[in-house]
Amino acid sequence: MTSAVLDTAGDAYALAGRHVKHLIRVPQKLLGTTVMPMAYVGVFGYLFGSVITVPGGSYREYIMAGIFTQMMLSTAANTALGVTADLGNGLVDRFRSLPIARGAVLIGRTTADLALAVVSCALMAPVGLLIGWRVHHGLPAALAGFAILIAFGYAMTWLGAFMGMALRTPEAVNATAFLIVMPLTFLSSAFIPLDRLPGWLRAVCEWNPISVVAAAVRRLFGDEAAVTTHLAFPERRAVLLAPALILLMLAVLVPLAIRAGRSAVNR
Repeated sequence: MTSAVLDTAGDAYALAGRHVKHLIRVPQKLLGTTVMPMAYVGVFGYLFGSVITVPGGSYREYIMAGIFTQMMLSTAANTALGVTADLGNGLVDRFRSLPIARGAVLIGRTTADLALAVVSCALMAPVGLLIGWRVHHGLPAALAGFAILIAFGYAMTWLGAFMGMALRTPEAVNATAFLIVMPLTFLSSAFIPLDRLPGWLRAVCEWNPISVVAAAVRRLFGDEAAVTTHLAFPERRAVLLAPALILLMLAVLVPLAIRAGRSAVNR
């Protein structure tokens, strides 16, 4: 058992290194996950921040947790497109012919994409500081907030791995990712407080996983002054609910992705 785990970890590490080296050689692929998130911070911070107000706080501080969370959600599409490219160019078939551990191909892909998401976070944070975002609860709480973001991003890479293996074409991935990312992002508290929404719609937004993760990160950053006046259960317990939700997603998505990968290479 221990030997199998070590073999899988070693193979996954080698494959993750291969994906990272490929990104370095083709830096154009980094634009969507580096430049665009920083642009989002500037656009939402200055354009919307000048016209939107939130009760009890700064919109520019409120928005940062939402943008971080939305960026982690978008890693699902990046991973899915990467997986479809690997399937299309025969890379997965070549790996399958080698004596590597089962699951190592997807673990390597998701690990490399997670590393890229971490870089995106590191680039976004200084831009947020420039527009007025601050962390108010100290370094340990801030690190806990980023840990939740990174864990959520990793869960989303496995969602992307499942989508890529199941859908197999970039066109299908783009259409499906749009149908997932857009509703989850905008039917949440990521970008707007929920006070003024109709009751039924507010309930939908409050139980959205994006709202839970964003609320947890917002609270750990100390930007919770601008939250819904009457906190619903997901926001009151967001710091506890977010890690539990992420673990549940990983428990479901990892086996689904690996099973879909086996089915895809056997077609």
